[in-house]
Amino acid sequence: MKPFTQHKGIVAPMDRPNVDTDAIIPKQFLKSIKRSGFGPNAFDDWRYLDTGGPDIDNDSRRVNPDFVLNKAPFDKATILVARENFGCGSSREHAVWALDDFGFRTVLAPSFADIFFNNSFKNGLLPIVLDAETIDSIFKAIEKKPGFELAIDLESQTVNMEGHEPICFEVDEFRKYCLLHGLDDIGLTLQHADDIKAYEHKRSQQAPWLF
Repeated sequence: MKPFTQHKGIVAPMDRPNVDTDAIIPKQFLKSIKRSGFGPNAFDDWRYLDTGGPDIDNDSRRVNPDFVLNKAPFDKATILVARENFGCGSSREHAVWALDDFGFRTVLAPSFADIFFNNSFKNGLLPIVLDAETIDSIFKAIEKKPGFELAIDLESQTVNMEGHEPICFEVDEFRKYCLLHGLDDIGLTLQHADDIKAYEHKRSQQAPWLF
């Protein structure tokens, strides 16, 4: 998992509430369990004017010119700002994989669906909860200046906007530790690899019939 320490990037606005996981990555793309390759189909139903599928070449499809992530500079955005209840719907982890593969490192919103929120931390995507008024101010800043950037500092737990005081956000200490060090559940387990091997060796001596 990629560590998250500090990040600065262009912010893309998704000015709608209740963006669900089927919108983030439609069901027909869930056949693969690889964590990569989903970026070209992130927000597929909104991004293209025709129906896509895992075996369809996206280069041959008609792009929706009105969708925000098809417009420069937002097609290069690495930070997404959204409205309340982002990531609702089904529990598919593929939604986080699609956002990550598109290039997003963090999503800012007033609230997130619980399962999406948890999946984000486990895959190196930082979900930041900010109050609705602050989210509104970010949307307005983007409207005034497309290509507007934010700087995120996880260590200090701040969102930094040019010309504004740093905005503080809350994050669980254990999740923060995992993100800072790039540790998913497997990575956390592998930190104890020597102890696990020693235990398995001891057990093989005590109960060889189990092995």
